[in-house]
Amino acid sequence: MLREIFEIVNGSIRPVNWQHPPFQQIAPAQPKHHRVIVSSGNFAIFATAPDFGAIAIVFQLRNYKITQLSILNSEELMLKSDRWIRKNAQQHDMINPFSEKQVREGVISYGLSSYGYDLRVADEFKIFTNVNCTVVDPKNFDERSFVTMRSDVCIVPPNSFALARSVEYFKIPRDVLTICVGKSTYARCGIIVNVTPFEPEWEGFVTLEISNTTPLPARIYANEGLCQILFFQSDEVCETSYADRKGKYQSQKGIVLPKL
Repeated sequence: MLREIFEIVNGSIRPVNWQHPPFQQIAPAQPKHHRVIVSSGNFAIFATAPDFGAIAIVFQLRNYKITQLSILNSEELMLKSDRWIRKNAQQHDMINPFSEKQVREGVISYGLSSYGYDLRVADEFKIFTNVNCTVVDPKNFDERSFVTMRSDVCIVPPNSFALARSVEYFKIPRDVLTICVGKSTYARCGIIVNVTPFEPEWEGFVTLEISNTTPLPARIYANEGLCQILFFQSDEVCETSYADRKGKYQSQKGIVLPKL
């Protein structure tokens, strides 16, 4: 049984209860040895050790019930290494600017890691305020809900959030999808970063959502690491990419608010 996966629920970290009946759905696929790739929010992704093959199980939990389950083998999903990331950044401008080594002296680390890339947050922020509205409506979002600022440090109010953008501009290959996970330095302070996947052939600066789950103001440092991007390559090119369908967030330059 797998016993090293944890989930984060309302800011509390707790072990997943593998004995709970819904998890018996994936019992046949559970390996004897494994390593965790992602474990955050209500999602978990893990892979077996190399001698068991690269099986990955992706599932979504809601009230401890599995609502979505996928089992992928190594021919369908592959986590890309630092070599692949470096090659695509340098030869195909996938990440610009690109730091081919981890920078960590005196800063929250950023740059290339073993199986991902730690992006930096730029010095422009939109801090949420509830002064001018009573309801947050994704279909009709009021720009007055944010206070815009440019600074080397952003103070996120207690139990609130801010939007920001990445320093790096990304160009995602057609057969690649990315997943974003937080950095432990911020996560251990109750600061959660939420970024949706970068879809095949999406490009632009990343709009970042930074949540302060604590009852105290939280400090975010511009031009330093904020979250890690993992790159997954499919065994085949998608039929329709984000660019093909003219996605509404394609080639975004700054902090972009919700669009319909």
